Amino acid sequence: METDRTRPGQEYARTRKPRRLRATLLALTAAGGLLLTACGAGGGSDSNTSNANNRTGFPAPAPAVTSGGDDSSERDGEQTGTPDDKIAPPPDYLSTFALDVDTASYGYARRALAEGRRPDPSTIRPEEFVNSFHQDYDRPDGNGFTVTVDGARTDKSNWSLVRVGLATRTADSATERPPAALTFVIDVSGSMSETGRLDLAKKSLDEMTDRLHDDDSVALVTFSDEAETVLPMTRLGGHRGQVHDAVDELETQSSTNLGAGVETGYATATEGLRKGATNRVVLISDGLANTGDTNADSILDRVAHERRAHGITLFGVGVGSDYGDALMEKLADKGDGHTAYVANDADAHKVFVDQLPQNIDLTARDAKAQVAFDPETVAQFRLVGYEDRKVADDDFRNDKVDGGEIGPGHTVTALYAVRTRPGADGHLATASVRWLDPNTRAPHEESGQLETDALHDSLNSAPATFQVTAVAAYFADTLRSTELPGNPGLGELASRAHTLAKETEDKDVRQLAEAIDEARRTD
Repeated sequence: METDRTRPGQEYARTRKPRRLRATLLALTAAGGLLLTACGAGGGSDSNTSNANNRTGFPAPAPAVTSGGDDSSERDGEQTGTPDDKIAPPPDYLSTFALDVDTASYGYARRALAEGRRPDPSTIRPEEFVNSFHQDYDRPDGNGFTVTVDGARTDKSNWSLVRVGLATRTADSATERPPAALTFVIDVSGSMSETGRLDLAKKSLDEMTDRLHDDDSVALVTFSDEAETVLPMTRLGGHRGQVHDAVDELETQSSTNLGAGVETGYATATEGLRKGATNRVVLISDGLANTGDTNADSILDRVAHERRAHGITLFGVGVGSDYGDALMEKLADKGDGHTAYVANDADAHKVFVDQLPQNIDLTARDAKAQVAFDPETVAQFRLVGYEDRKVADDDFRNDKVDGGEIGPGHTVTALYAVRTRPGADGHLATASVRWLDPNTRAPHEESGQLETDALHDSLNSAPATFQVTAVAAYFADTLRSTELPGNPGLGELASRAHTLAKETEDKDVRQLAEAIDEARRTD
């Protein structure tokens, strides 16, 4: 089922009378006891609050549906035994989106800046900047998520940044994950001859082949003006040499018939489909389709059909200084997967050796998040990014609507700019995540809450990981000129990023500081 996503405006103003709403909800709460307590908030001991401390005039989302339960009433936004009014905050105070772990936008922006040019603002997706950095959220023991909610006040009057952090369990040891059936669809068009494209892909595939398990399977499809299966699905045990030989023989040719590549790739994956394994197409391309079927919609229709019919997901790996970001991102989105971008050996190692094993296993299907802001304390809010991942608020518990497919070892961060009411005190927001068990497809939910007194007094007093999140978001905001409240400008961002790089000794944060420096030079 294709995702029914809306694109509402990002800023919301109060439209209801809070005292009347408050009285109604207090009565309903006393009768039904339907408020949801926090299940895992972060940002210090004050942010994980009990139901007794929660502002009772503002409801959390409906209680989670237990495994195997009938959740039809919840999907319709109704609560059994209550009046016709829904036990939910006004729609203007809900924010709902499908989870996303893409990072390609940030990787491509760094590549462009390193070459002395500003990336096109249309390629900047702030959530992919934010999700490119390590987070230290608590993790669950099994499938599903933990929820961490924290925040910090900014220098701009009454504005704060609120971070919603979701984390899956740590990646299992290499012997515990299920086998994989990976079909690599490799662009060998003329544009891939540029250094850092096909040569980097071949090197990465060789290294990855040596790291995969004997019980894993690999197929190779190439495309130029036409597509060809150069290696059918092949078990690696005793056959790694065949894979290496096929990779070594890859050479660039002429045009880019990406549509044919996708179609042949999925046909090859379907032919080699393995039950009980993770079946995935890995598309490696610069995304510059110029022959054959270049219509994005028809290519995406092919991906969507195979995903529904066989559960084959897509992982897009982008390469090249000229990069078709929009097409690659849309392909991965419709293919229930995600995208990454590689510009050098270090990026390639991270994507193919570190990240790809995480994407072989799944801990959650169709994962969606919903944040409910308290109209008593919140005057206005804005989700930073996720424009292409928005979901209708009423579809949060509609399990026929797609969400994100998330594997072990992942974190997902959503950042909000929130303007609180002058003197506001008490409950600020409840964040919930809903997902389907990857095996049984039973629905589950987890929630966390945040109180105003748990907000850090300033960004500089917040934890280092929060500060990195804020710097990354403000950096993306600057590159696409969207004026996120509290943005201090590139000069201050560069200074803060360099300080954080020293404090954390994190090479990724150091690269962020260097990218900001390069952006300043392009002003």
